[in-house]
Amino acid sequence: MRKLRNNELGRLSTEDFKNSEKTPLIIVADNVRSFHNVGSLFRTADCFRAAHIYLCGLTPTPGSADMQKTALGATDSMDWTHVEHTLDCVKALQQEGYEVVAIEQAKGSVDLRDFEPKGPTALVFGHEVIGVAQEVVDACDAVIEIAQFGTKHSLNVSVSAGIAMFELHRKLTGEH
Repeated sequence: MRKLRNNELGRLSTEDFKNSEKTPLIIVADNVRSFHNVGSLFRTADCFRAAHIYLCGLTPTPGSADMQKTALGATDSMDWTHVEHTLDCVKALQQEGYEVVAIEQAKGSVDLRDFEPKGPTALVFGHEVIGVAQEVVDACDAVIEIAQFGTKHSLNVSVSAGIAMFELHRKLTGEH
């Protein structure tokens, strides 16, 4: 079996990506502080052709070398907006018809494998230490939890984002 070369992968150009149909999936970063994690959010959102990224609160915005290194150019392809308060972003997305879902460990959460989106969906990922703020969790339409089977209590935000985006992209587009 031969590995494919980059020029054999059939990837979209940045311009073609900008003009392409997007997955009805939005990413919301609630005070995610690491430039590397935010860069990874951009890169993963590009991979699954997410519609938009909202960077809320203290979440850094594109421009740093650390973020660019991790994003590998996805800060150029992905549309993004900075919003001061995550709660304002959540309420605005709900007004636009998005089902807003926190990725968090919470009483009454739904296992990601069992969650069925009702339509366009916004996924909220939280701060590396405290997670999604409680007031944001309270405002969300649902909470999804990623099953874990080891001794650790959490996943890195960029790992959680990759798992959740993969599963939601599959469910929203029917692509397997």
